[in-house]
Parts: sequence; C-alpha cells; structure tokens
Amino acid sequence: MTVRWGRCSNFSKCKEAKRKQHIPIPQGEAFVCPECGGSLLDENDIAPAAASVVASAAPGKKPPSARLVAMATALLLLVGIAGYAAWGRLHSANAAVGKAVPKAILRLAGSNTIGDTLGPAMAEAFLKDQGAMDVRILPGASPLEKIVEGVLPGDSKASAITIAAHGSATAFTALADSSCDIGMASRKIKPEEAAKLGSLGDMSSLANEHILGLDGIAVIVNAANPADQLDKEKIMRIFTGEITDWSQVGAFSGPIKIYARDDKSGTYDTFKSLVLGGKPLAAGALRIEDSKALSDQVAADPNGIGFIGLPYIQSAKPIAVSEKGTLSLLPTRLTVGTEDYLLSRRLYLYTPSNPNNKYTRQFLEFALSKKGQDVVGASGFVAQNVAQVAQTVSASAPGEYKAFTKDANRLSLDFRFQSGQTELDNKAKVDLNRVVALIADLRITGDKIMLFGFSDSKGGPSANQSLSLSRAKAVEEQFQQRGMSPAIVRGYGSGLAVASDANDDGQARNRRVEIWVKK
Repeated sequence: MTVRWGRCSNFSKCKEAKRKQHIPIPQGEAFVCPECGGSLLDENDIAPAAASVVASAAPGKKPPSARLVAMATALLLLVGIAGYAAWGRLHSANAAVGKAVPKAILRLAGSNTIGDTLGPAMAEAFLKDQGAMDVRILPGASPLEKIVEGVLPGDSKASAITIAAHGSATAFTALADSSCDIGMASRKIKPEEAAKLGSLGDMSSLANEHILGLDGIAVIVNAANPADQLDKEKIMRIFTGEITDWSQVGAFSGPIKIYARDDKSGTYDTFKSLVLGGKPLAAGALRIEDSKALSDQVAADPNGIGFIGLPYIQSAKPIAVSEKGTLSLLPTRLTVGTEDYLLSRRLYLYTPSNPNNKYTRQFLEFALSKKGQDVVGASGFVAQNVAQVAQTVSASAPGEYKAFTKDANRLSLDFRFQSGQTELDNKAKVDLNRVVALIADLRITGDKIMLFGFSDSKGGPSANQSLSLSRAKAVEEQFQQRGMSPAIVRGYGSGLAVASDANDDGQARNRRVEIWVKK
C-alpha cells in the first residue's frame, strides 16, 4: 500500500497538529487530517527540497557553506527517521489487513496489569456494545501496546481504541501531556502526581477516580515448592535479601531466586508499600516488565519466588499470606472481593472531571456497569458485581456476631471508611447501588439484612465500639434512603481484625461494615 506522509498545521484546534504527528494517508484518498479534516502539509516534498540543497554542492557549482550542508543533511536524516517510525507504527497495526490507519476515538495508557488483557477485552466489549462491526484486537508498535478497532454504526471506516500499557506511572504522565484520555493504574494516584494534574480536577474525587475492579497480588512459587503459607514479615525479609535460602522458612535447602516487576509497575509500587515497608528490593532480583513472562519464569524455576496480579498466576502456585493476629488467606474471589486478603488492591481508571472526549464517559459507564464488570471477572480479576457467599466465621469472633451469622450468607464486598470518619469511601458509594440492585433482583426483604460495623484499634474500646456502630448506622441510612430497612445493625469495635493495626493499610482494612443476609 502506497502512502503519502503529511502533517496538520491547524495548531489552534487539532491535537494531531499540536503533537506534530506524522500522518500516513493511502494513495488516492483525500489528503486531509483524520482528526480535524484540515488540509495536510505534504512531507514527501520536504526531502527533495533538502536534497536539492545538498546537490548544489556538486562539481561545477559554487558549494554552499558547510553549515548549510550540515543542516540539510540533518533535515534529511530527521525526515527519514520520522517517516520510518511512523511507517513502523502503521505496518505493525495494519499491514496485515492492508487498510488505512483507523481514527483513534479513545486512548488508554498506564498499567500493564490492566492493559495486557483486561483493557483490550473491555475495549472490545465496549465497541460491540456501541454496535460496532468487525471488532478485533490488533498488535501495536510494541508488545505492550494494542489497538482495538471496529466500524461504528453510520461509519464506513474503522475507529480504534489504543492501549499503551507501560506501567501505572505512565498513566499520569500521559494524562499530563494529553496523550491519553483514560489513565489505567493498579495503585492509587500519589499526592505529587495528583498535584501535577490539578487542572483536570480533584483526582481523588468520584468525578476523576473510578474503581474498575479488584485484584490480589499473589505471592507465587514453583508448583513443587512445599511452602504453602508465609507471613508478611518473612515475605518482606525474602524480597529484601535478608532471607536467602528456602531452608530458612522451613521449605527445602536451596538458594532463593527473586523475580519482581519493574519500577514503573503499579504492582511493584503496591507490593513495595504493602510488604517491603520502605526497604529496598534485594539487589539480585530479576526485574521483568511483563506480568505473564514473570509468572512463567517463576513457574519454571524450582527456587523461584515472585509476586503478580491474580489473573497471571497461571502455572505457578500461590501461597497463603498472614500477619500477626490474622488467619492465613489465599487470594480468592471472596477474600479479594471483601478486601480481607492482605495483599488485595483496587484497579483504577483516572480521567479529567469534565472530559472533552464523549467516548471517555461512555467507556467509564460501560466498564462500571454489570456488563463491564462481567468482563472484569472473565479476565481473571474480581468483579464488583455483588453475590451471596457462604463463609466460615473465625472462632475468635464476638459471640453475638457468631450467633447472627450462623444461618446467613455474607455479601461479597464490604464498605470501608477513612480514619475516625463515618463517610463512605469512593468505592462504597458506588457499591451501594450494586448491593441494592442485588437485593431487589433476589427479592430480599429488609428483615433479612444485617449490618455489622468494625473499627481499627487506635482508640479506646468504648470509642471504637461507638464509632463502629456509627458506621453501620451510616450504611443503614443509605439503605433506608433506597427503601430498605435492615433488621439488625451492630457495632463490634476492633473485635474482629482482618489485618494488623500496626500500619495504615491494616487499619484501613479493619475499618469496615460487613453485609450479611439471613437464609
């Protein structure tokens, strides 16, 4: 396919012009910008002009100055490099199908955990939900980039959603330089990142921060490794290099080989925060950018240990994780869904509060809907669609709590709160409607609903009991506003910790309201 290369000069209105993009146009098609429709400057005319300058130095002609020759040579080189790079992008995505590059209607950038499988699957489902035909996922310019394209109703040409999954940190740099519409992150935005994006709104608000789903960071080993559970302290000591042989944790005699994600990874950022506690990763750790590749290498190494998102366990073996005073838990849909698993985390989408791109809001609405959450679950993550789950209660639970829950099922999510507050967090505010929808669908009456509040142990017993009850009543009020009156509302203070109160993350997990339904 012969193409002409152009550049848009409509700098006041066109993003392609502002980004100085090199735009390929198939021979015979209108030589206009696919973004704004304006005429393009023909780059094919630049090289001959530059070449003529160099040719003027031929014998028999007065040679130009050395500086002029150097400038012309540099210009030829730049045009060649730019043309080759743009051709490469075109070729990787479209040469196999021999067609023009589709217009990008939406651009996602950031987390590899989201962008590897879930992002393309969600984009594919979204385009189909919009009525698009011939929807397919194509490779991008690198293994961490993908293009999802389809022909929308009323269009004759394909439109595309581009996904660049180079790590959570790149979500915020891409939002800052307007090279993406939606930032994907497998960790919460940092204060310094949010400060740089102040022009887009309050990045911690419901308008900017959207929880796509839940994930558990699984600590994985080779399937033959006899280690079945480790506490957080031992995991920390392994990954910081303090423990170097499997015999030191009661497994077998052999050197421990550490595998870890790269520095741009949100998975690594979360693991560093939840487990390493500010200590550096062991110097000999093998750093890997791709989640699947890391899991494969651990699965193939009898001495290996690594950490990875829930969908990427594959052939490796996850181990149960505990910390002082808590049960060892494996990362499952229930333990991650309720966020009781110590290494559970949230997956985020970040956007401007008032996006200019109409598809941004449409994509978010779809991703957070039941259809979108079904895609989250099918991709191996934990969806936020609510379900009733049978659960065995800890023997250390308060007696009244054990009596109430004996013939009841727990809902697969909890409501959580900020320290000392009774206001629900962003996830809980959205989850309320999901819970009410489930209760309505199953025709569950208010006399079967039970709410149990818990706190961390920072305050005294009396204050904690009062605060936990206030949180349960805050959720009760939300139910009442939606036409339901729970039968039992109790607060048990810090009486049933799911995590250690020695750190902020553990305290946050303990500040919760559980929802139970009588059978």
